[in-house]
Amino acid sequence: MSQHLRQIITAPDAAVRNQSLDAFCGKASLEQLLAECQDLETFRYRRENLYERVRALFFLYAIHRFHLPLKPGVKMRGLIPFQGYAHLLHRRFEEAIKVFLDCQEQDGPSDAISSALAAAYHRLGIQTLADQVRRSVRSVRGNQWMFRMGHPADHPLRLRPELLQRGADGSYPILRERTPVRMDLTHSAWSDIFFLGMDYPEGAKVLNISIDLGVHGRDASPQPPIEVYLRVIEEPVLRLISLDLNAAADISNLAEVFDFAKDYLGLLKAAVIAAGLVPPGSEGSGQNLADLLARLLGPGLGLEITSNVNNIPKGSRLAVSTNLLAALISVCMRATGQAHSLCGPLREEERRLVLARAILGEWLGGSGGGWQDSGGIWPGMKLIEGAVAGLDDPEYGLSHGRLMPTHRVLDERDADAQARQNLQDSLVLVHGGMAQNVGPILEMVTEKYLLRSEAEWKARQEALGILDEILGALRGCDVEKIGAATSRNFHGPIQTIIPWAGNFYTETLIHRVRAEFGADFWGFWMLGGMS
Repeated sequence: MSQHLRQIITAPDAAVRNQSLDAFCGKASLEQLLAECQDLETFRYRRENLYERVRALFFLYAIHRFHLPLKPGVKMRGLIPFQGYAHLLHRRFEEAIKVFLDCQEQDGPSDAISSALAAAYHRLGIQTLADQVRRSVRSVRGNQWMFRMGHPADHPLRLRPELLQRGADGSYPILRERTPVRMDLTHSAWSDIFFLGMDYPEGAKVLNISIDLGVHGRDASPQPPIEVYLRVIEEPVLRLISLDLNAAADISNLAEVFDFAKDYLGLLKAAVIAAGLVPPGSEGSGQNLADLLARLLGPGLGLEITSNVNNIPKGSRLAVSTNLLAALISVCMRATGQAHSLCGPLREEERRLVLARAILGEWLGGSGGGWQDSGGIWPGMKLIEGAVAGLDDPEYGLSHGRLMPTHRVLDERDADAQARQNLQDSLVLVHGGMAQNVGPILEMVTEKYLLRSEAEWKARQEALGILDEILGALRGCDVEKIGAATSRNFHGPIQTIIPWAGNFYTETLIHRVRAEFGADFWGFWMLGGMS
């Protein structure tokens, strides 16, 4: 049996491991591809290594989607078994794959059955990644207890006494958390996606900036655009309020906390769970929310949590949702003594715990953002990098890298005060007028990485070089050079990997501004994953 693709996946030599799947499949015969698929199916089912298992799944997906249907001998028409289709709809991907493979063995390869197999393999690959992220987040020190607790009597958290002391007017104090949003000077071709950081930590690098915002002519100075508030109320409910979304709910049922699709408060619910106020382990326990609140606050009391994002449109690519999630988790941690201080900056270990819990909240709420998105909880400019998994990391033995990156805040040697001021004075922020789901884009980035498509792999290496170039320009206080690098990054590596990152509006805007400003137009910088 042929094992050429298996050897590419497991090769210790990077030159072999980074070979493109297309290069092999284009020359292979139908019989060779079918033999490789059979071998990969056995390999991925038995393999413990996360990366190798997922890459085998994506190889199988790509072979069935793009290569097998083009080979002589494959039937153009065929039937897809309804039972397999039903399994696919219910996300039972292993069962669906078995049904489709049995059909292929009986009736021979066909375009139809390959299409069904491609869909099942692709979704199983994404699901496998998501399951590993969840396991890694659960295993982070500081998170483990939340998944073991199922009864209110076991809840270890208590509200800080300061927040239970009434003022002269009889009201309870309000705890406020304010957080900036983030811009990334370069994300090195979406290198913040979890799987790339876990498999290729050497290439997972983001140069990230925390920013306050203000509207010219309206605001006296820029301010943190994210605000969250927490206070005790004299009603045994969890009151969640989103001022900018004009949504509010009084939750008295524990199951409703885990119902993210019911209203526009899913992010606040995810934060309450990720911060441990309503631990994930209590889902489906049948316990009473009022008993949980009584343990946390005292009999007859409840909690009101309010969020507000100041006039930032949806789709801003400023990572508003993730930084809002981080702010909500931070205020809950402060309120329950999980953070050392009620006010002032968080400690480094507290920031890292907020990051881990924000990732958990992202996956609970279904957005699945990257690890750079909560960079706003670190001040100023910072370089965020993937890290190799060590003995104490839950990913050790399952993947080369770990889920949690490292953060290095740039100091005066990296970017002095003049460089920061010059950069700020050179920026004009424009919103592209769209709100788009970036999730499919991130899935495509993962796919292109796993398949090692030749042009895209070269583009990723070029993007890493551009990050080093921008760091050098910051040290040299050369903003014009930064603009040239971000423009080259947008028109080159980013759009080579994902052409959908640009659009006609953005290209028209760049063209007209360049014509208007002439030599004073230094470049274009795309803030996030799309225009």
